[in-house]
Amino acid sequence: MTSREKILNAIKENNVVKDVKLPSYDNFGIKFEDKFQTFSTMLESVGGKALVIEKKDLDKTVQELYPNEKQIASNVDFCGLGNFYANSFEDTHDLKDIDLAIVKGNFAVAENGAIWMKNPSNRHRALYFIAQNIVIVINENDILNNMHEAYEKISFENSGYGVFISGPSKTADIEQSLVIGAHGPKSGYVIFVKS
Repeated sequence: MTSREKILNAIKENNVVKDVKLPSYDNFGIKFEDKFQTFSTMLESVGGKALVIEKKDLDKTVQELYPNEKQIASNVDFCGLGNFYANSFEDTHDLKDIDLAIVKGNFAVAENGAIWMKNPSNRHRALYFIAQNIVIVINENDILNNMHEAYEKISFENSGYGVFISGPSKTADIEQSLVIGAHGPKSGYVIFVKS
């Protein structure tokens, strides 16, 4: 028997790793009295903006925010502004001229101004990053307090692409100065719709 085998057998026999139940996160993390206000403040600190509107006003609101955008991709069912169908393209490079992406978010996290994005019907994950501007649409009731609550809500059993996004693209590498739109959307709105 080699030294390696002896060590592995000793570990197996001694049950070094015990099966321990994971702790509950029910009372973990900070809670906020006004989750929307906290989320909005955090999002603004990284260059984004948050709004609450009636569901029926989505098209009108987006047109007021972005009156000059020509090529618009949307995967939001009740948005009528989409004129570029990203899923119909094989090559992600064909998405390079999208002026505005209007996309569904799953939920928002007040603690850090992040939005969980996982949409299996979205063929290209690059859609979130390649558009010049992004609008993320979420139900107003889908704001969580903190990341502990967020991880409880995420299912890791169904693999696939998911990402937390917070505001437009940014970097602060150069002289500790925040630059918006460095390598992705140059502006970002999160629109919460009333249900």
